[in-house]
Amino acid sequence: MLIDGHEVKLTNLEKPFFPASGVTKGDLIDYYVDLADRVLPHLRRRPFHMKRFPHGVEGEFFHQKRVPKNHPDYVDEVFVRFPSGHSTVFAIVDNAAALAWVINLGCIELHTWHSRVPEIERPDYMLIDLDPTTDGQWPHVRRIALVVREVMDELGLPSYPKTSGATGFHVLVPIEPELEFPDVRRLARALAEEVERRIGDQEVATTTWRVKERRGVFVDFGQNARDRTIASAYSIRPTPDARVSAPLRWEEVAEVDPAAFTLLTMRDRIAEVGDPLAGMWERKVSLLPCFERLGLDPPV
Repeated sequence: MLIDGHEVKLTNLEKPFFPASGVTKGDLIDYYVDLADRVLPHLRRRPFHMKRFPHGVEGEFFHQKRVPKNHPDYVDEVFVRFPSGHSTVFAIVDNAAALAWVINLGCIELHTWHSRVPEIERPDYMLIDLDPTTDGQWPHVRRIALVVREVMDELGLPSYPKTSGATGFHVLVPIEPELEFPDVRRLARALAEEVERRIGDQEVATTTWRVKERRGVFVDFGQNARDRTIASAYSIRPTPDARVSAPLRWEEVAEVDPAAFTLLTMRDRIAEVGDPLAGMWERKVSLLPCFERLGLDPPV
């Protein structure tokens, strides 16, 4: 198939990938190609972590960091060395053809780093990840998300919400790639602790790191670390209903139901509301002024 000027070999398009929803592998590829203009701004120049479901959501999956050696020339790559001394070569998904190629390998989800080549040691967004501890905490998630926005607004930070597509919720801040991961994580922790303080109820919101001691929704700052990945905006998740990590408008958050956003509904939603993340990457800000405001020593 000709995609973005490149001939892409696609296979087994009729294979059921989400049997409960009737969604095939071909449907999944069509979704990503159709939404490539929305998806690619969040993927470009980022190390891409492949989580492959060759037989769909009901089959086994495996993780693959190293891009196959025989990848086509429209799929870029980046060499990365880890603190352990190990290294690998990640794929870079910069165009619709590369996107279709990784999906054809069974990559239902789009997992990417928080940083882009060449500044892979310096993230270009900060993330607060709201992670329920038990079932039934989604109302808490929505309440906490609005407090996260309140704190970010006071700090002068642009904030963009999206469902995770699983059980949680993401709030992203586009930032200048000027700080390394430990400093971004340090600031995110202080911000999360301020959210926890304002909620004032450990049954609702907590930054407690030990899982066994948590009761409320975990206001997770720890994802702001090197080589951590999240499902990117518009990523399909491996759920029976082919749920989407859906960008939101802030006015939707108080009543949002993540089950409303699936592969089968997302095109209509975009036609109705557009792209809530449009222009996000043109709004990058410096985190440097926020350290003092949150009582932290500035980065060295």
